[in-house]
Amino acid sequence: MKQWNLDAVELQDIKHERITEEQIDEMIALAGSAEALFSKRARKYKELGLKDKTLTEQDIRALILEEYTFLKRPVLIHRGAIYVGNSAKVVTAAEAALI
Repeated sequence: MKQWNLDAVELQDIKHERITEEQIDEMIALAGSAEALFSKRARKYKELGLKDKTLTEQDIRALILEEYTFLKRPVLIHRGAIYVGNSAKVVTAAEAALI
């Protein structure tokens, strides 16, 4: 069984505790772009016809702040690195960082 160092883990239920502008700006800086954080699987992505629009980084940032479902999840920020999503590659890298 893996042993993770979770001493300083802080969970945030973004459905009930909205993402702040400071948080999204930190995540964008760590991820390199707002697009890296953006979930195209969100129901509203199709409902709003966003696939047919050209979204700027500012548009994406505003959408994530407005509607939590636009944030690709989970997001882990650990020791100055960010891990976004649940792909096998991301999960493996996050697990390695926590050991």
